[in-house]
Amino acid sequence: MIPGVKKILYASDIEKGSRPAFRAAVSLCGHYDAQITYLHVLENEHQDNMALQSVLKADGMQEMYEESLNNLKSKLEGRIDKFFKEEVEELDMLNEEQVSSIIREGKPWKVIVDVADEIDADVIVMGTRPHTGLGHALMGSTATKVMNHSKRPVLIVPLKK
Repeated sequence: MIPGVKKILYASDIEKGSRPAFRAAVSLCGHYDAQITYLHVLENEHQDNMALQSVLKADGMQEMYEESLNNLKSKLEGRIDKFFKEEVEELDMLNEEQVSSIIREGKPWKVIVDVADEIDADVIVMGTRPHTGLGHALMGSTATKVMNHSKRPVLIVPLKK
Protein backbone atom coordinates (compact mmCIF):
# COMPACT_ATOMS: atom_id res chain seq x y z
CA MET A 1 0.00 0.00 0.00
CA ILE A 2 0.96 3.62 -0.47
CA PRO A 3 1.81 5.26 2.88
CA GLY A 4 -0.03 8.39 3.98
CA VAL A 5 -2.67 8.75 1.27
CA LYS A 6 -4.88 11.73 2.09
CA LYS A 7 -5.66 13.13 -1.36
CA ILE A 8 -6.67 11.01 -4.34
CA LEU A 9 -7.06 12.43 -7.82
CA TYR A 10 -9.51 10.31 -9.80
CA ALA A 11 -9.41 11.18 -13.51
CA SER A 12 -12.30 9.98 -15.65
CA ASP A 13 -13.72 10.43 -19.12
CA ILE A 14 -17.24 9.73 -17.75
CA GLU A 15 -17.70 7.03 -20.36
CA LYS A 16 -19.60 3.81 -19.80
CA GLY A 17 -17.43 1.24 -18.09
CA SER A 18 -15.41 3.71 -16.00
CA ARG A 19 -16.84 2.62 -12.64
CA PRO A 20 -14.14 0.02 -11.82
CA ALA A 21 -11.54 2.79 -11.64
CA PHE A 22 -13.81 4.88 -9.42
CA ARG A 23 -14.38 1.89 -7.16
CA ALA A 24 -10.60 1.46 -6.86
CA ALA A 25 -10.34 5.12 -5.82
CA VAL A 26 -13.16 4.63 -3.30
CA SER A 27 -11.44 1.54 -1.92
CA LEU A 28 -8.24 3.55 -1.36
CA CYS A 29 -10.30 6.32 0.17
CA GLY A 30 -11.95 3.89 2.59
CA HIS A 31 -8.63 2.34 3.58
CA TYR A 32 -6.94 5.69 4.22
CA ASP A 33 -9.94 7.90 5.07
CA ALA A 34 -8.82 10.18 2.24
CA GLN A 35 -10.39 12.84 0.01
CA ILE A 36 -11.19 12.17 -3.66
CA THR A 37 -11.09 14.86 -6.31
CA TYR A 38 -12.92 13.77 -9.46
CA LEU A 39 -11.34 15.32 -12.54
CA HIS A 40 -12.86 15.43 -15.99
CA VAL A 41 -10.92 17.03 -18.82
CA LEU A 42 -12.57 18.59 -21.84
CA GLU A 43 -10.16 18.16 -24.69
CA ASN A 44 -9.90 21.48 -26.48
CA GLU A 45 -8.76 20.73 -30.02
CA HIS A 46 -8.37 24.35 -31.09
CA GLN A 47 -6.80 25.61 -27.88
CA ASP A 48 -3.44 26.13 -29.57
CA ASN A 49 -4.83 27.43 -32.87
CA MET A 50 -4.03 31.15 -32.83
CA ALA A 51 -5.78 31.88 -36.15
CA LEU A 52 -9.06 30.40 -34.92
CA GLN A 53 -8.81 32.27 -31.63
CA SER A 54 -8.33 35.58 -33.44
CA VAL A 55 -11.37 34.89 -35.67
CA LEU A 56 -13.46 34.01 -32.63
CA LYS A 57 -12.46 37.23 -30.89
CA ALA A 58 -12.86 39.38 -34.01
CA ASP A 59 -16.34 38.09 -34.77
CA GLY A 60 -17.58 38.16 -31.20
CA MET A 61 -17.89 34.39 -31.25
CA GLN A 62 -15.82 34.01 -28.09
CA GLU A 63 -18.84 34.86 -25.91
CA MET A 64 -20.92 32.15 -27.59
CA TYR A 65 -18.07 29.68 -27.16
CA GLU A 66 -17.70 30.55 -23.45
CA GLU A 67 -21.45 30.25 -22.90
CA SER A 68 -21.63 26.83 -24.56
CA LEU A 69 -18.59 25.71 -22.58
CA ASN A 70 -20.25 26.81 -19.32
CA ASN A 71 -23.42 24.94 -20.29
CA LEU A 72 -21.40 21.81 -21.04
CA LYS A 73 -19.57 22.09 -17.70
CA SER A 74 -22.91 22.41 -15.88
CA LYS A 75 -24.23 19.27 -17.59
CA LEU A 76 -21.04 17.39 -16.76
CA GLU A 77 -21.21 18.48 -13.12
CA GLY A 78 -24.76 17.09 -13.00
CA ARG A 79 -23.57 13.77 -14.46
CA ILE A 80 -20.69 13.63 -11.99
CA ASP A 81 -23.03 14.36 -9.04
CA LYS A 82 -25.43 11.65 -10.21
CA PHE A 83 -22.53 9.21 -10.64
CA PHE A 84 -21.28 9.94 -7.10
CA LYS A 85 -24.70 9.52 -5.54
CA GLU A 86 -25.28 6.18 -7.27
CA GLU A 87 -21.83 4.88 -6.29
CA VAL A 88 -21.93 6.22 -2.73
CA GLU A 89 -25.29 4.57 -2.08
CA GLU A 90 -24.15 1.31 -3.66
CA LEU A 91 -20.77 1.13 -1.92
CA ASP A 92 -21.70 2.80 1.38
CA MET A 93 -18.00 3.56 2.00
CA LEU A 94 -17.87 7.23 1.26
CA ASN A 95 -19.65 10.38 2.30
CA GLU A 96 -20.23 13.37 0.07
CA GLU A 97 -17.86 15.58 2.09
CA GLN A 98 -14.95 13.39 0.96
CA VAL A 99 -15.59 14.12 -2.71
CA SER A 100 -15.09 17.20 -4.88
CA SER A 101 -15.00 17.65 -8.63
CA ILE A 102 -13.04 19.69 -11.13
CA ILE A 103 -13.69 20.18 -14.84
CA ARG A 104 -10.87 21.64 -16.92
CA GLU A 105 -9.95 22.12 -20.56
CA GLY A 106 -6.76 21.01 -22.26
CA LYS A 107 -4.72 17.97 -23.19
CA PRO A 108 -5.98 15.28 -20.80
CA TRP A 109 -2.61 13.86 -19.72
CA LYS A 110 -1.16 17.33 -19.08
CA VAL A 111 -4.20 18.58 -17.17
CA ILE A 112 -4.21 15.42 -15.02
CA VAL A 113 -0.54 15.87 -14.10
CA ASP A 114 -1.01 19.62 -13.48
CA VAL A 115 -4.11 19.18 -11.29
CA ALA A 116 -2.38 16.41 -9.31
CA ASP A 117 0.41 18.89 -8.57
CA GLU A 118 -2.05 21.70 -7.87
CA ILE A 119 -4.00 19.73 -5.24
CA ASP A 120 -0.88 17.91 -4.01
CA ALA A 121 -2.46 14.50 -4.66
CA ASP A 122 -0.82 11.50 -3.05
CA VAL A 123 -1.95 9.20 -5.87
CA ILE A 124 -3.66 9.45 -9.26
CA VAL A 125 -6.28 6.81 -10.05
CA MET A 126 -7.50 6.39 -13.61
CA GLY A 127 -8.74 3.77 -16.00
CA THR A 128 -7.48 2.76 -19.39
CA ARG A 129 -9.30 1.01 -22.20
CA PRO A 130 -7.76 -1.44 -24.67
CA HIS A 131 -6.28 0.25 -27.74
CA THR A 132 -5.40 -1.22 -31.06
CA GLY A 133 -1.68 -1.77 -31.52
CA LEU A 134 -1.41 0.84 -34.25
CA GLY A 135 -3.52 3.41 -32.40
CA HIS A 136 -1.46 3.01 -29.25
CA ALA A 137 1.82 3.14 -31.17
CA LEU A 138 0.86 6.35 -32.97
CA MET A 139 -0.77 8.29 -30.16
CA GLY A 140 -0.13 6.44 -26.90
CA SER A 141 -2.71 6.40 -24.18
CA THR A 142 -3.52 9.12 -21.71
CA ALA A 143 -2.64 6.73 -18.88
CA THR A 144 0.80 6.04 -20.37
CA LYS A 145 1.51 9.75 -20.77
CA VAL A 146 0.39 10.45 -17.19
CA MET A 147 2.68 7.68 -15.89
CA ASN A 148 5.60 9.04 -17.91
CA HIS A 149 5.17 12.65 -16.78
CA SER A 150 3.87 12.43 -13.20
CA LYS A 151 6.03 12.61 -10.09
CA ARG A 152 3.26 10.82 -8.19
CA PRO A 153 2.16 7.19 -7.99
CA VAL A 154 -0.43 6.33 -10.64
CA LEU A 155 -2.91 3.48 -10.20
CA ILE A 156 -4.15 2.31 -13.60
CA VAL A 157 -7.31 0.19 -13.69
CA PRO A 158 -8.04 -1.74 -16.89
CA LEU A 159 -11.51 -0.96 -18.25
CA LYS A 160 -13.67 -2.74 -20.78
CA LYS A 161 -14.52 -0.97 -24.04
